[in-house]
Amino acid sequence: MSRPVRSVLYIPASKERALEKARDLAADAIIFDLEDAVAPDEKGAARATLARFLGEVDYGPRLRIVRINGFDTEWGRGDAMHFGGLSGVDAILVPKVNGPADLDAVAALTDKPLWAMMETARAMLNAAAIAGHGRLEGMVMGTNDLAKELGSRYRADRLPMMAGLGACLLAARAEGKVIVDGVYNAFKDEAGLRAECVQGRDMGFDGKTLVHPLQLPVANEVFAPSDDEVEFARRQIAAFAEARAAGQGVAVLDGRIVENLHVATAEALLAKAEAIAALAE
Repeated sequence: MSRPVRSVLYIPASKERALEKARDLAADAIIFDLEDAVAPDEKGAARATLARFLGEVDYGPRLRIVRINGFDTEWGRGDAMHFGGLSGVDAILVPKVNGPADLDAVAALTDKPLWAMMETARAMLNAAAIAGHGRLEGMVMGTNDLAKELGSRYRADRLPMMAGLGACLLAARAEGKVIVDGVYNAFKDEAGLRAECVQGRDMGFDGKTLVHPLQLPVANEVFAPSDDEVEFARRQIAAFAEARAAGQGVAVLDGRIVENLHVATAEALLAKAEAIAALAE
């Protein structure tokens, strides 16, 4: 992972105050939203406002992702062409991707890396093909839209989402792509957010999309390695190095076997911790 994406905050492209405030927020990435967060009669003005802010405002090390409107709308192609060439944009987020062809259409208009909103039943079924697209950099779970399409009910354990979440996670990992979990709507419910972040982290997601700045501290904490995890990773690496120096293929640490795969995981954890620390510098 080149940079952390523990917290990925949606910002409406039409709200100047939110765009201004975003540069000081502790988000690893920002999704500047031209789609769901902007009313139809504000689309044109939002495009102009966002272009101005991305050209004038320094958002620091934060990943700057623009979610365009779909190509089935009158604004989608214009969004892709407008923001696909701006230096202040790191990636284009394509909504309601159903298959690789939806990414092809956007890729023809921009050289920017692409991210895919995974929010339809067809996307879940085509997750492997979508993740394998050569221009794709990341995947974003759109759990609200997916729940609507499935007709599923809300459950704290997200059981109705598990098939889709798992399919996309497997696809992303098979292709080495970034993947972030869907939003938690009750932004004042810190306990509920924390529980869902822990679940997503334990499943293997790189981070979580967020709907409000109040959610940033929890996501940043949960998706970062803890001090205990960092210490244990270092001990694993040291124990394995000592075992290899003694001509042994495995090590034993705290009563547990340490093999090559554990060392690789430990090294990835330390790299993530270092990348997060670098953001604060």
